[in-house]
Amino acid sequence: MQKKSKPDTIEITNWGKYPLVKTNFHQTSNISEIQKIIKECHSIIPRGNGRSYGDNSLNKENILSTLRLNKFLSFDRENGIFECESGVILSDILDTIVPEGFFLPVTPGTKLISIGGAIGSDVHGKNNHSEGCFGDYVLDFKIITEDGEIKKCSPTENSELFWNTIGGMGLTGIIISARFSLKRIETAYIKQKILKADNLEEIFKYFDESENWTYSVAWIDCLQKGKQMGKSILMIGEHAKLDELPTKWKNQPLHVEKKPLLNVPIDFPSFVLNTLTVKAFNFLYYFKQRKKIVNNFVDYNTFFYPLDAINNWNRIYGKNGFIQYQFIIPRESGKKGMTEILQTIAKSGQGSFLAVLKLYKKSNPKAHNSFPIDGYSLALDFKINSKLPLLVKELDEIVEHYGGRIYLAKDAMSKKELTDYVKVPETNKFNSVQHTRIANGI
Repeated sequence: MQKKSKPDTIEITNWGKYPLVKTNFHQTSNISEIQKIIKECHSIIPRGNGRSYGDNSLNKENILSTLRLNKFLSFDRENGIFECESGVILSDILDTIVPEGFFLPVTPGTKLISIGGAIGSDVHGKNNHSEGCFGDYVLDFKIITEDGEIKKCSPTENSELFWNTIGGMGLTGIIISARFSLKRIETAYIKQKILKADNLEEIFKYFDESENWTYSVAWIDCLQKGKQMGKSILMIGEHAKLDELPTKWKNQPLHVEKKPLLNVPIDFPSFVLNTLTVKAFNFLYYFKQRKKIVNNFVDYNTFFYPLDAINNWNRIYGKNGFIQYQFIIPRESGKKGMTEILQTIAKSGQGSFLAVLKLYKKSNPKAHNSFPIDGYSLALDFKINSKLPLLVKELDEIVEHYGGRIYLAKDAMSKKELTDYVKVPETNKFNSVQHTRIANGI
């Protein structure tokens, strides 16, 4: 009989290190105990690996960690179907499936998130415009609802709860396991094409011309003005076929050599990240590639997860942390809306050296809580400072004007009107700081 664990009273944040909350932190792998905790708690939220940026998996009363729900349950290699508990991290799945010739159907820009988090946020990646969101590949899952009952959900069984949970930000219950489909690959490498764009006009042209590529993402220099505004680098890719692969990798096409990780050992002083250092970084990043177009092959880690190569990279923003502001605006307003956004950021001087532009398509209409619409998304990292709330307010007004929305897995400051696309049945039990903040119009 497993000994009952007691919650730890701790202060905790997510990856952005903002906000900081004090809470009762529950950790257990015992399903009966999880059911008991849920029944006894007035308010609670599940939390995976804490790699979301905002306040969506934080609760001031109780947080239940799913990380001890970390078992693989089945791997159907014939049909490409994987089943695991909700606290399993994507990196562990990849280490298992890639050598077998499979890959995740959709992956975000980090492999250090949990499966439960991937479902709750309905994560999207560089292939949203071509292959949708993670929720499109979920076959079924088991969830504990606020009455402590375990329910199996799929598009045909408890379907309302199934679709409310996908993208529902943990507000419908605690996912304990999930089954989802994989995609087959011949190699662990990506055939990549990199294009340098001189301005916003050119990067949108490149996106239009590259829409048939499975993967696409652009880094954008958000501090440029005038004719160089929107100066960018577009990376597009496909899973490399075996006969395309360079000779040096053909003997072990599904093997990727593990590289030593870099580490940021301490929080940077607040003055290190400023307009001048961001400008310097942007200059070096843009001009490290001299040619206008480069074609090459890279391993999947390099293409999908470049920041995972640096432990604790969030410390670069200092002890006060940062937010990631990610919005999406309709495609027809893309160029005009992005122009106004970039002008506002450049004027503020609060540049982001991690600025990611992507093309999206409208999400599955049944997944009504999902973030994507047919449009363009921009994700920006901003260091916490006294001027940031005013900038967020200005950006919110522009996004709202163009009919856009904010991604709740990143949000920590935005206004209610940009986040109310997420609809879940009213509940007094599952609540995040974010949900309370938005519900109260804060």
